[in-house]
Formats: sequence, structure tokens, C-alpha cells
Amino acid sequence: MYSARINGEPTTFGTSGMLYRSNKVMYDRLTNSLWNQLTSEPVIGPLWDSGIKLDFFPVMLTTWEEWLELHPDTTVLKQDTGIYEADFYVPEDSPNAIYYNYFTVPETMFPVPDRSDQLETKDVVLGVQLNGSYKAYPSALLRERRVVNDVVGGGEIVVLGSAGSQGARAYYRNGLSFQLLPGDDGGDSGIPPAIADADGGTWRVTEEFLVNTLDESETLARIPTHMSFWFGWFQFHPDTELYPGP
Repeated sequence: MYSARINGEPTTFGTSGMLYRSNKVMYDRLTNSLWNQLTSEPVIGPLWDSGIKLDFFPVMLTTWEEWLELHPDTTVLKQDTGIYEADFYVPEDSPNAIYYNYFTVPETMFPVPDRSDQLETKDVVLGVQLNGSYKAYPSALLRERRVVNDVVGGGEIVVLGSAGSQGARAYYRNGLSFQLLPGDDGGDSGIPPAIADADGGTWRVTEEFLVNTLDESETLARIPTHMSFWFGWFQFHPDTELYPGP
């Protein structure tokens, strides 16, 4: 998820219909430059080689059920778009979904030059970029472990995973070490609503921060991340680390 402002000027983006290494190429309607969707950089057109990158926001890949439980007052995009009939938009796990075959077959639709066999081609990973370094966390592993304390590019982070979906978030931890609350066995719940530090303190988990429940002025910020197929993340970050390593 990116800001749709270029040098402070608002615009909108569209799908060019082109792919680069099986990754969407989008264009902006302000300059008609083409952009790499995964790196947020212009690659062809007036803004090429300008050094511009779009501002990057946190986003989470989750289920409607999990999201609604966390945010019961949320708004949602209507399926009555005026472009297609509402029943055109079927769940992704339905054989009638446009990309059903793409999500269910192990290979990419088009050739991809650089690959890594450390994971399967379409394994989903949480991609973290920090201080010029990159690291990928397999979604399946986060779903099992729930709380991962780690270091990326010298920055200390904690990654939280959902037990019931591919949902995951990353936060700065500033020297603290976190774990599930005592008695929390994970179960079928989503991302933990609260976690404990090594001193027994409790931190509430929100979309933007970890919040110390004893002093709510003490917060730890969330880190923007990508959810990506492994092949896509590796294409543009071939020097990425992979948690927990070989």
C-alpha cells in the first residue's frame, strides 16, 4: 500500500497491463511513468532515475472474519461496482475466481529468471526491509510460532503471526524481548491482541503500535511490510535473508 502522491501532488494509478518478472507494472496518471509495484520506484518514463519512491504504509493479508472481529466498525468496498455484476466477485478459493488456477498451481504463469529453492515458488512470505537490509518470514512458520523476536539491518523487531490466517505484523522492539501471554496457547485465534515482555509487562497490539498497558505513552511503532509470493520477493531482493535461515 503506497501513497498516491508524487512530490506532494495527488494523482491516481492504473494497471498498465504489462508485467516485469511476473510482477505488476503500474502507471501514474500525472506523468504517465511506469512503476515497479513491489519496489514503488518508477522504471520507465519521465520519472525514471529520479530517485523518487512512493511513501509506504503497513498492510495486512487476512480474512474478513479476523478483520471484522478486530474492527467491527470497518467500511468495505461494495461489490456493486457498476463495472461488473456483484456476483462476478467470487471468493478466491472458488473455481470460478479469475485467478483460481494461478493460486492453486505451483508454477508462475510466465517465466521468472531468478529463483531460490529455499522455499516453494508460491510460498507466502512477510517481507521486511530495514536499514538497507531485507528479510523474509514464511507465513506458515509465523502461523505456528506467533511471536518472533529478530534483528534486520541492525534494527530489533518483533513479528506477530495469526494462527488462523496469513495475517502478520512487524513492530520495533527497542531491546525488549516478547512472547505470548502466560496461558495463551495460540489456539485458532488471530494475531495476539496482547503480548508480554521478558519482565512480565503487557503490551496491547494495535494496528499502529504496541502499547504498554501500564504506561500508554510508551509505544513501539509498526513497520511497513510486504506480503508476497516467495518468487516475487526474491526477484527484487535476491540478497534477502530468510528466517530462520538455511
